[in-house]
Amino acid sequence: MPPQDMTTAASPSGGAAPEHPGPDRLLDSLQHQVAVFARRAEQTRLGGVGQVRNSMDRAAYLLLNRLDKEGPMGVKALAAGMGIDSSTVTRQVAPLVDTGLVKRTSHPEDGRAVVLQLSPRGQARLEEVRASRRELMSQVTDGWTEEERDTFCALLTRFNDSLAARQAAYQPPQPD
Repeated sequence: MPPQDMTTAASPSGGAAPEHPGPDRLLDSLQHQVAVFARRAEQTRLGGVGQVRNSMDRAAYLLLNRLDKEGPMGVKALAAGMGIDSSTVTRQVAPLVDTGLVKRTSHPEDGRAVVLQLSPRGQARLEEVRASRRELMSQVTDGWTEEERDTFCALLTRFNDSLAARQAAYQPPQPD
Protein backbone atom coordinates (compact mmCIF):
# COMPACT_ATOMS: atom_id res chain seq x y z
CA MET A 1 0.00 0.00 0.00
CA PRO A 2 1.46 3.43 -0.93
CA PRO A 3 2.28 5.86 1.85
CA GLN A 4 -0.56 8.16 2.76
CA ASP A 5 -0.38 11.87 3.35
CA MET A 6 -2.98 14.16 4.83
CA THR A 7 -4.81 14.29 1.50
CA THR A 8 -5.48 10.56 1.45
CA ALA A 9 -5.30 9.40 5.05
CA ALA A 10 -9.02 9.86 5.53
CA SER A 11 -9.96 6.61 3.84
CA PRO A 12 -8.27 3.42 2.62
CA SER A 13 -9.29 4.17 -0.99
CA GLY A 14 -7.57 7.57 -0.93
CA GLY A 15 -10.89 9.38 -0.85
CA ALA A 16 -11.94 11.99 1.60
CA ALA A 17 -13.94 10.69 4.49
CA PRO A 18 -17.14 12.69 4.65
CA GLU A 19 -16.89 15.26 7.38
CA HIS A 20 -20.66 15.53 7.59
CA PRO A 21 -23.50 13.59 6.08
CA GLY A 22 -25.88 15.30 3.73
CA PRO A 23 -26.39 16.39 0.15
CA ASP A 24 -22.99 18.13 -0.09
CA ARG A 25 -21.01 15.00 0.78
CA LEU A 26 -20.56 13.87 -2.81
CA LEU A 27 -19.58 17.33 -4.03
CA ASP A 28 -17.13 17.67 -1.13
CA SER A 29 -15.58 14.35 -2.09
CA LEU A 30 -15.46 15.35 -5.76
CA GLN A 31 -13.72 18.67 -5.10
CA HIS A 32 -11.27 16.91 -2.79
CA GLN A 33 -10.43 14.24 -5.39
CA VAL A 34 -9.93 16.92 -8.07
CA ALA A 35 -7.52 18.73 -5.73
CA VAL A 36 -5.61 15.50 -5.02
CA PHE A 37 -5.50 14.73 -8.75
CA ALA A 38 -4.16 18.22 -9.53
CA ARG A 39 -1.44 17.84 -6.90
CA ARG A 40 -0.40 14.39 -8.06
CA ALA A 41 -0.53 15.38 -11.72
CA GLU A 42 1.76 18.31 -10.98
CA GLN A 43 4.08 16.16 -8.87
CA THR A 44 4.50 13.60 -11.62
CA ARG A 45 3.63 16.10 -14.37
CA LEU A 46 2.02 13.02 -15.90
CA GLY A 47 5.15 13.13 -17.99
CA GLY A 48 5.43 9.54 -19.01
CA VAL A 49 7.99 6.81 -18.53
CA GLY A 50 11.48 6.09 -19.77
CA GLN A 51 13.91 8.69 -21.08
CA VAL A 52 11.23 11.19 -22.05
CA ARG A 53 9.61 11.24 -18.61
CA ASN A 54 8.91 14.82 -17.53
CA SER A 55 10.74 16.14 -20.55
CA MET A 56 7.96 18.35 -21.91
CA ASP A 57 5.95 20.74 -19.82
CA ARG A 58 2.18 20.87 -19.94
CA ALA A 59 1.96 24.13 -21.88
CA ALA A 60 4.34 22.93 -24.61
CA TYR A 61 2.54 19.61 -24.90
CA LEU A 62 -0.88 21.23 -25.23
CA LEU A 63 0.35 23.76 -27.81
CA LEU A 64 2.09 21.13 -29.93
CA ASN A 65 -0.88 18.80 -29.66
CA ARG A 66 -3.30 21.50 -30.84
CA LEU A 67 -1.09 22.43 -33.79
CA ASP A 68 -0.87 18.75 -34.70
CA LYS A 69 -4.62 18.16 -34.48
CA GLU A 70 -5.78 21.42 -36.11
CA GLY A 71 -2.91 22.37 -38.38
CA PRO A 72 -1.14 25.69 -38.84
CA MET A 73 -2.81 28.73 -37.29
CA GLY A 74 -2.18 32.23 -36.03
CA VAL A 75 -1.51 33.17 -32.45
CA LYS A 76 -5.04 34.55 -31.93
CA ALA A 77 -6.70 31.37 -33.18
CA LEU A 78 -4.39 29.20 -31.08
CA ALA A 79 -5.08 31.32 -27.99
CA ALA A 80 -8.84 31.26 -28.56
CA GLY A 81 -8.84 27.49 -29.04
CA MET A 82 -6.92 26.99 -25.83
CA GLY A 83 -8.90 29.51 -23.78
CA ILE A 84 -5.87 31.67 -22.96
CA ASP A 85 -4.77 35.11 -24.09
CA SER A 86 -2.54 35.84 -27.06
CA SER A 87 0.33 37.19 -24.95
CA THR A 88 0.47 33.90 -23.05
CA VAL A 89 0.59 31.90 -26.29
CA THR A 90 3.31 34.19 -27.65
CA ARG A 91 5.38 33.68 -24.49
CA GLN A 92 4.84 29.89 -24.49
CA VAL A 93 5.57 29.48 -28.22
CA ALA A 94 8.87 31.40 -28.14
CA PRO A 95 10.97 28.55 -26.67
CA LEU A 96 9.26 26.06 -29.00
CA VAL A 97 10.35 28.17 -31.97
CA ASP A 98 13.85 28.58 -30.50
CA THR A 99 14.25 24.81 -30.15
CA GLY A 100 12.88 24.12 -33.63
CA LEU A 101 9.67 22.37 -32.54
CA VAL A 102 7.42 25.05 -34.06
CA LYS A 103 7.96 27.08 -37.23
CA ARG A 104 6.76 30.63 -37.80
CA THR A 105 5.75 31.29 -41.38
CA SER A 106 3.95 34.06 -43.20
CA HIS A 107 0.23 33.69 -43.70
CA PRO A 108 -0.40 32.60 -47.32
CA GLU A 109 -3.02 35.33 -47.90
CA ASP A 110 -1.62 38.08 -45.68
CA GLY A 111 2.16 38.16 -45.60
CA ARG A 112 2.11 40.45 -42.56
CA ALA A 113 0.42 37.84 -40.39
CA VAL A 114 2.34 35.00 -38.75
CA VAL A 115 1.20 31.39 -38.83
CA LEU A 116 2.53 28.81 -36.38
CA GLN A 117 2.97 25.21 -37.45
CA LEU A 118 4.48 22.06 -36.07
CA SER A 119 7.91 21.39 -37.54
CA PRO A 120 9.01 17.86 -38.51
CA ARG A 121 11.20 17.89 -35.41
CA GLY A 122 8.21 18.99 -33.32
CA GLN A 123 6.07 16.22 -34.80
CA ALA A 124 8.70 13.60 -33.96
CA ARG A 125 9.12 14.94 -30.42
CA LEU A 126 5.38 15.06 -29.86
CA GLU A 127 5.02 11.43 -30.97
CA GLU A 128 7.82 10.42 -28.60
CA VAL A 129 6.15 12.18 -25.67
CA ARG A 130 2.73 10.79 -26.57
CA ALA A 131 4.11 7.24 -26.61
CA SER A 132 5.69 7.77 -23.21
CA ARG A 133 2.50 9.23 -21.74
CA ARG A 134 0.43 6.46 -23.31
CA GLU A 135 2.65 3.93 -21.53
CA LEU A 136 2.21 5.80 -18.24
CA MET A 137 -1.58 5.77 -18.66
CA SER A 138 -1.38 2.05 -19.39
CA GLN A 139 0.59 1.45 -16.21
CA VAL A 140 -1.61 3.68 -14.03
CA THR A 141 -4.80 2.01 -15.26
CA ASP A 142 -3.37 -1.51 -15.32
CA GLY A 143 -6.09 -3.78 -14.01
CA TRP A 144 -8.88 -1.54 -15.30
CA THR A 145 -11.19 -2.95 -17.92
CA GLU A 146 -11.45 -1.24 -21.30
CA GLU A 147 -14.97 -0.20 -20.28
CA GLU A 148 -13.63 1.44 -17.10
CA ARG A 149 -10.94 3.27 -19.07
CA ASP A 150 -13.51 4.40 -21.62
CA THR A 151 -15.94 5.58 -18.94
CA PHE A 152 -13.23 7.43 -17.03
CA CYS A 153 -12.00 9.12 -20.23
CA ALA A 154 -15.54 10.10 -21.23
CA LEU A 155 -16.32 11.55 -17.80
CA LEU A 156 -12.99 13.36 -17.55
CA THR A 157 -13.53 14.82 -21.02
CA ARG A 158 -17.01 15.95 -20.03
CA PHE A 159 -15.64 17.47 -16.82
CA ASN A 160 -12.91 19.35 -18.73
CA ASP A 161 -15.45 20.56 -21.30
CA SER A 162 -17.67 21.87 -18.49
CA LEU A 163 -14.73 23.69 -16.90
CA ALA A 164 -13.81 25.22 -20.28
CA ALA A 165 -17.37 26.35 -20.91
CA ARG A 166 -17.56 27.92 -17.45
CA GLN A 167 -14.25 29.70 -17.99
CA ALA A 168 -15.36 30.98 -21.40
CA ALA A 169 -18.62 32.30 -19.95
CA TYR A 170 -16.74 34.40 -17.37
CA GLN A 171 -13.92 35.63 -19.60
CA PRO A 172 -14.14 39.07 -21.19
CA PRO A 173 -13.67 39.01 -24.97
CA GLN A 174 -10.19 39.88 -26.22
CA PRO A 175 -9.77 43.06 -28.20
CA ASP A 176 -9.00 42.65 -31.90
